[in-house]
Amino acid sequence: MIQAKVNGKQEYTIDGNKINGAEYEWDILALANGSYHILKDNQSYRVTVTNINHEEKTMTIAVNGNEYEVSIKDKYDLLLQQMGISAGASAKVNSFKAPMPGLIKDISVVEGSEVKKGDILLILEAMKMENALKSPRDARIKHIKAVKGTAVEKGQVLVEFE
Repeated sequence: MIQAKVNGKQEYTIDGNKINGAEYEWDILALANGSYHILKDNQSYRVTVTNINHEEKTMTIAVNGNEYEVSIKDKYDLLLQQMGISAGASAKVNSFKAPMPGLIKDISVVEGSEVKKGDILLILEAMKMENALKSPRDARIKHIKAVKGTAVEKGQVLVEFE
């Protein structure tokens, strides 16, 4: 079961081929570049997914040229909500760990500084590629454990948040 909210207003519960308990039959044909052709009740719809944010479970779709913002909650999100646990609170992290072994090329933050979700914390070189490692949340930097020019292992704490 999935719960979808369109433009922050209209809510739909989707369970198999049922929407809000009513059964629907349609034909869906996947086209190129995230587009679909849908035939429902002898009406034709062209749907294009223009943007997806996997982390926030949101997407922008265009249906016959009209754009809609859609947010999705799956059964796990709904269970957390039912238990009174917000997904944001459960995802709060107090430390940032190296996602892979590598070499610290640059550190973009200082202790005590404020960062926003998505801000670059540091640059990690791994397999001859430079990877910009970004903050998973809004936070204040408590302690930087990484040292520029040193090697780190996967899972090693690089930055601690307050």
